[in-house]
Amino acid sequence: MSPQDILKTHLAKTITLTDTEFDYFYSHFKPYSFKKGESIISVGDRVDCEYFVLEGCLKTFYVNDEQKMFILQFAMSTWWASDFNSLYNGDLATIGLDCITDAEVLCLRSEDRERLCREIYPLEYFFRWRSNRGYVASQKRLLSFMNNDAKTRYEELLAMYPQLYNIVPKQLIAAYLGVSRETLSRLH
Repeated sequence: MSPQDILKTHLAKTITLTDTEFDYFYSHFKPYSFKKGESIISVGDRVDCEYFVLEGCLKTFYVNDEQKMFILQFAMSTWWASDFNSLYNGDLATIGLDCITDAEVLCLRSEDRERLCREIYPLEYFFRWRSNRGYVASQKRLLSFMNNDAKTRYEELLAMYPQLYNIVPKQLIAAYLGVSRETLSRLH
C-alpha cells in the first residue's frame, strides 16, 4: 500500500474527507526513512512535528537520573508518536523517540496540523478523537500499573499486541512493563 493509502485508510476509520480535502491534508506531510537504532527526537530538542508510522516500530522513552529507561509507548504502523508535551507546550523534549526497527514515517508539523484543523472540521474531530483515545489508553495503563502484578501486565500487553513479542527486544518489553529483563524471563 502507498503511504497515501495507508493514511487515507487510517483516517477513514474515524472521518470522511473528500479526495480534494485528503490530498490537501496529505500535501502537508513529509516522508522520512529511519534506520534501526536511529534517534528521531532526543532529550533537549525542540519538537515541532508528530510522526505517523507507515512501517516499522518506534519507541518513546524516558531515562531517569539513575539511567533507568522507561518505555512509554511502542508505535507500530498507523500509530502516532512524538514528545507531546514538547510539541504542544513548546518545552524542550524530555522524552526520546527512536527506531526499534527500520521505519518509514510521515511527519506533520504542529503549525500545519493546527491550521488544517481550523480549515477542515473533520480533521479537528479526528485529532481530538485520537487525543482522547490516547488519554484513555494512558489511564488504563496507569491503572494496570497500580493494580496488577508484572505477570498480569505482561499478559495484557501480549493479548493486546501479540506481534510485539516478535518485533521488540525483550529488554525493551521489560522496560515497558517496569521490570528487569530477568523478571521478564521468569514470566514467560
